[in-house]
Amino acid sequence: MSQKAKRDSADKFYEDVVKSVTEDFLKRQNERRAVERQWQLNLNYLSGNQYCEISASGEVEETEKYYFWQSRNAYNHIAPIVDTRVSKLSRNIPVMSVRAQGEEERDIKTAKLTTALLKSAYSRINLTETIQKAIKWSEVCGTSFYFVGWDENAGKYLGEYDGQKVYEGDIRVEAVSPFEIFPDSICAENITECSSVIRARAVRVADVYNRYGVSLDGMDVDVFALSNSSTLNIGENSNVLHDAVILIEKYERPSAEFPDGRYIAVAGGKILHYGQLPYFNGVEGRRDFPFVQQNSIEKAGCFFATSIIERVIPVQRAYNAVKNRKQEFLNRLTMGVMSVEDGSVDVDDLAEDGLSPGKIVVYRQGTRPPSVIGTGNIPSELIYEEERLLNEFILISGVSEFSRTSNVDSNVSSGVALQLLIEQEEARMSATGENLKRAIKEIAKQIIRVFKQFANDTRLLRVAGESGKVELYYFNSSDLSSDDVEFDTENGLSYTPAQKKNAVYELIGAGILNDDSGKINKRTKAKVLEILGFGSIDNALDIESLHVGKAEKENVSNFDESVAVDEYDDHEIHVAEHTRYLLSVESEGVRKDPQKNQRAIEHLRQHKKALIGSAL
Repeated sequence: MSQKAKRDSADKFYEDVVKSVTEDFLKRQNERRAVERQWQLNLNYLSGNQYCEISASGEVEETEKYYFWQSRNAYNHIAPIVDTRVSKLSRNIPVMSVRAQGEEERDIKTAKLTTALLKSAYSRINLTETIQKAIKWSEVCGTSFYFVGWDENAGKYLGEYDGQKVYEGDIRVEAVSPFEIFPDSICAENITECSSVIRARAVRVADVYNRYGVSLDGMDVDVFALSNSSTLNIGENSNVLHDAVILIEKYERPSAEFPDGRYIAVAGGKILHYGQLPYFNGVEGRRDFPFVQQNSIEKAGCFFATSIIERVIPVQRAYNAVKNRKQEFLNRLTMGVMSVEDGSVDVDDLAEDGLSPGKIVVYRQGTRPPSVIGTGNIPSELIYEEERLLNEFILISGVSEFSRTSNVDSNVSSGVALQLLIEQEEARMSATGENLKRAIKEIAKQIIRVFKQFANDTRLLRVAGESGKVELYYFNSSDLSSDDVEFDTENGLSYTPAQKKNAVYELIGAGILNDDSGKINKRTKAKVLEILGFGSIDNALDIESLHVGKAEKENVSNFDESVAVDEYDDHEIHVAEHTRYLLSVESEGVRKDPQKNQRAIEHLRQHKKALIGSAL
């Protein structure tokens, strides 16, 4: 086959791919349209635009007034409910660590290195802010996503190659709006059940060129509706990105036809990328989707979960109606409804100014003067309905008046009753908290796996150690053999920082933290100060950890030369650390070398001799 024929065949193949991906995206967009309109309705109610609904045509439209004089104020209780839930979840983002796969010294050090890598990555890429952003999306729409990938243009600057700047590269985690994710079936209950996922979003043509090197013609794109047109009414639509295109990225899970899966990027009717899934981020090093799903309230048989806003909207509508009817009644009560005899006064003048103080009303002689019709008192049914709806907000959302306004009901007079109220509220949010924990754990696993894939060359990692000093690690992908992630702290939604401090004070008062001598040792004291927020007072003088660190450095030297025993060494700690090292797999090279083995044994013997001498 000639070169021209091969080129024509490739062009035809890519044209078919672009057409197939675009049609697949449009089909999924149409299937998800009803769910998308609910999200738009949620956003409207959250922002205070609460006189809109989904019409029979399936679009979010604003409702009209029945009468021109109707009051249509929005008394927004949804915003503080969402703010409270987001703040509670954001306050309790769990800390991650890695469990050692075995009891060998090598496994323990690998777990320690991987934990340090996680904590450093969390701080370096500001993952906490990303998680908070995703929490907001999940609370508003019910579902949010994280993209976990690799940014080759991030990290330390290494130099230039062929006129291009070269960087070390670093992990990249993004909070992804549910508006951008299109599963192959909206009946799948999780992204792990999908065979393919499309991520579609509005992207500026300049960003497309920088990433893929392909020039495209830009236009105005609706960010949420993902429709592009040069005739969009910009004055009515504020969600428009200019000089942009719709970037469609399709991820296909590995199959018999495509063992490594497929990643296809399409925009502006052109192919941008066609290849295998880019990351070995699945279990046992398999290729998988670079996405993590986070749900707020699970919905059986649905891919997208439910938001608390969706449940509260009917109550908010009823509450607005009651409050506005009360406002209209007060308007009638204060401004009055006047009755006049036909032809007795200038009705237009009276309608314009009303009965203002000091106004002179001229009426025809022999007729009845204008009078105000009495409206009576506010019906008790309106007052009762308002109170009932306020209680229904609490019943449905699970967020009490105490959490939203810091005001305690007059019926709650004891600390025990208040604590029970808080525990009941947190119990309502426990399912959402567990979903958050699962998502963060999966993010941590994918971060480790992606680092293992791309950190081939030796890297330097600098982190703050437990004693406050800076610790340095040199590592590459072979050192990251563990991704068994666990939580350092449980989901403590019920415990505020003040409550945790009070619990520490109670433990100290009860003497539980004392050692056999009845005192708190230095290590425990340092931990207590750290929990109370005064870790710097200890000045990193945890002497036991310093002795452990010195013994570990001696072990790392592999006893290539004789190591002297210092008089200030804590010989008991050194004997334990050296014995553990010599019994582990790490010391296999030392034990097989007669000279190194003899130096290690001699060094250990000196510590034991000094320990016996000090005991005498």
